[in-house]
Amino acid sequence: MSTYVSLINWTEQGIRGFRDTIRRAENFSGLVKDAGGTVRELLWTVGEYDIVHVAEFPDDETGVAALLELGSAGNIRAHTMKAFNAEEMAAIIGRASNRREYRRSGAWSAG
Repeated sequence: MSTYVSLINWTEQGIRGFRDTIRRAENFSGLVKDAGGTVRELLWTVGEYDIVHVAEFPDDETGVAALLELGSAGNIRAHTMKAFNAEEMAAIIGRASNRREYRRSGAWSAG
């Protein structure tokens, strides 16, 4: 599964319709479910961002398609990040360790 974390701000349109935010969130959760994914967490926040959500999708393409649909409604602007769990990060580190090593001089050398 591909995991994404989104930091979301309402647009002017979104804040005008704040009373519909729970229904819109339920609709998004349904979209994710229909695509084979899950919304692990969705929180309304006070501060720099209005909403934070963590969602898992079967693959990156499905995730990006769902997030594009979410944004196209015009109610939010999102800063979305691909996230990795410990097992995935260990595999990434393993790949990095086996390829090349960065030396203090700033030059890459085969590892």
